[in-house]
Amino acid sequence: MAHAGNGYKLKVENLKKSFTLHNRGGVQVLGFQDISFSLQKGQLLAFSGPSGAGKSSILKTIYRTYLADGGRVLFKRGDGSEVDLASCKESRVLDLRRREIGFVTQFLKILPRISALDAVAHPLIETGAEEEEARRQAREMLMRLGIREELFELSPLTFSGGEQQRINIARGIIAPKELILLDEPTASLDEKSSSVVLELLGDLKKRGIALIAIFHDQRKIEAVADIGLCVKRSE
Repeated sequence: MAHAGNGYKLKVENLKKSFTLHNRGGVQVLGFQDISFSLQKGQLLAFSGPSGAGKSSILKTIYRTYLADGGRVLFKRGDGSEVDLASCKESRVLDLRRREIGFVTQFLKILPRISALDAVAHPLIETGAEEEEARRQAREMLMRLGIREELFELSPLTFSGGEQQRINIARGIIAPKELILLDEPTASLDEKSSSVVLELLGDLKKRGIALIAIFHDQRKIEAVADIGLCVKRSE
């Protein structure tokens, strides 16, 4: 297993999360515990393990969708300063999400009338790219991911599940932030599309982007991951 030493981009120490089941009388259920790792720029860490082990919950706790019950999530910002995502103010978290930390879920959430091309170009435009250049790059990304050109001007909400997932991945990586979290990026994809996604993740690594992704296929982990972490169900 690789260790980041002093050059880490993200260092997670003894992270723990439990959930309160209010519909069961407030009983506490352990989501995960003792999660620790270091991740450098240009590395990909892959989470694997059985369903229900807490892999997605770990990503959401790092992203601060969930509040940790214990541990630290130390993120090294682009300016070299360090912030603990587990305990910093919500306003700081929101700023980091806008600028430096991205999350690619399995589910596409966009307005119904937005075309696939505009949906993918939008993150580039938000970073200051000219609209024409953003749309050109979006076309290239969509073609690389196997989206047919006749679909570019249609709403992705009318697409198949696998096509929607490819749109979501394109949106999440076309204007990459310094740390990207991906929740099962190849889950609904065929082998050809999965291979393209793994190539794109490899390209991001070469650009120095730090990545954390959930995979269920050991071959994919071996193909793209620098660090593998198997999450076991909490007893």
